[in-house]
Amino acid sequence: MSLTIPLMVFANVQAQPGIAEMQQATGQLRGSFFSARDATLVLAALFGIAGAVNIYYNWQMGKGHVTPAVAGWFFASLFMILLGPFLQGLFGI
Repeated sequence: MSLTIPLMVFANVQAQPGIAEMQQATGQLRGSFFSARDATLVLAALFGIAGAVNIYYNWQMGKGHVTPAVAGWFFASLFMILLGPFLQGLFGI
């Protein structure tokens, strides 16, 4: 009985691994991004431009079924736009 109480106290001290690593990751992300929302908006704009060029090229080459490509590029851009607030909420950046 007297041996288990000190072991339980020691186990309580070591119960939160990962807090320091999460704070370190947050600090690194804050140093590398000016804002997660801004970074994801830039990536979404790049996805939109690349998708527009790709769809325009396919349309001009006579590939009539561009609707799946439009949906794919649109949802890729939407995902990037929604990823910004998610990262901002998760890491506080």
